[in-house]
Amino acid sequence: MTLFSLEIDPFTASAFLLLLVYHLGLLVMKDCCPEATIYARNAKTRAAWVREMMENQRDILAVQTLRNWTMAASFLASTAILIALALLNIVLSPDHPTDASMQVFSFLGKRIESLHQIKLLILSVDFFFTFFNFTMAIRYYNHLGFMINAPSDSDSSAPASVVETIQYGATHYTLGMRGYYLSVPLALWLFGPGWLLIGTLIIITTLCHVDRTG
Repeated sequence: MTLFSLEIDPFTASAFLLLLVYHLGLLVMKDCCPEATIYARNAKTRAAWVREMMENQRDILAVQTLRNWTMAASFLASTAILIALALLNIVLSPDHPTDASMQVFSFLGKRIESLHQIKLLILSVDFFFTFFNFTMAIRYYNHLGFMINAPSDSDSSAPASVVETIQYGATHYTLGMRGYYLSVPLALWLFGPGWLLIGTLIIITTLCHVDRTG
């Protein structure tokens, strides 16, 4: 039996197609009808928050809020990298069961020999993606802590620049959370393609609510 006959089964193909179609539809909706999603409303709220903090010099509240965001992102980034490295260790473990009929992948000199290892590797990549986005969110929040308290006559600390920075941080935070959401069906995939499809339907149903009402 070939690799492709094992990978491209109806359940797996349907699950990934549903995820692709949903996220493409979400991108189209954000461009065409931004008010129909929670992201446009959240962006306006963050912009209003920045103006309130800067115009009324509410420095302590701003620092406390940024600290809370940074702590949350740090915890989620640390968790993601620990899971990613643990999964990678399992994939590269010499004791991992292999399938001689699927010796087609090579990763850093280590041959990936089973579909189960490939699933674990994909899940690990998802958590590396999650880690990267949360660390980028932390980076922007750290910059924001300086910008929001700097003199407003500087170009880098103008309200528009501060709003742009906070929106970048929020975008990476959202992408990091999306990585956690996607880990659910990918983890269920380890138990079989049918579980992948069930997990995908559950996640899409959940995201339909989250992406529209928060």
